[in-house]
Amino acid sequence: MKAWIVRFVSLYVFNVVVLLVIGLLTPAHVGWAVLWASVILTLAELVVKPLLHGAFRRSAAKSAGDRTRAGEAVVQALIVLAVAAIIWVITLVLTGVDARGSWFWAYVLPPIIIAIGWAVYARIDDRIEAKAGTYYDRTTAGLRGERGGDTGIPSASATPPATADDGLTPEQRKMLDDLGKS
Repeated sequence: MKAWIVRFVSLYVFNVVVLLVIGLLTPAHVGWAVLWASVILTLAELVVKPLLHGAFRRSAAKSAGDRTRAGEAVVQALIVLAVAAIIWVITLVLTGVDARGSWFWAYVLPPIIIAIGWAVYARIDDRIEAKAGTYYDRTTAGLRGERGGDTGIPSASATPPATADDGLTPEQRKMLDDLGKS
């Protein structure tokens, strides 16, 4: 549960920034609707994006043998842009964001900005989610009346250091530990 909350919140904050960039670089009017639009955009990225991306990839895989490497790269880029465009339209329909202006500025450029945002987020998501996880832990510790932050005293739930090489990365080990806590 914690992992989903942390992922949602970190992606939400990132999407606020992406929507503000769209508001600055295009004639789309975002305004205060950015708060609700970011909720819709985040939910769409967590639920709709994997479904659409998987469906488009399966469809494109049928003819993958007929394409060159460059052709395959173009097809994959077009899939990402198509998914971003659909998610942008979902965001427009369900929020108060107003995409005015020419067709290019309103419906082509924002999905490109969203796709660039996805690439940036994919590069930094581990660090963002780790930092958000730290804030989540401090907050929940404060709500429980525990002392937040590192006290220097290992807790009973701390995992002992691995004595044998189990082949897991520190991230994978942390994810397994988090599963045991929820």
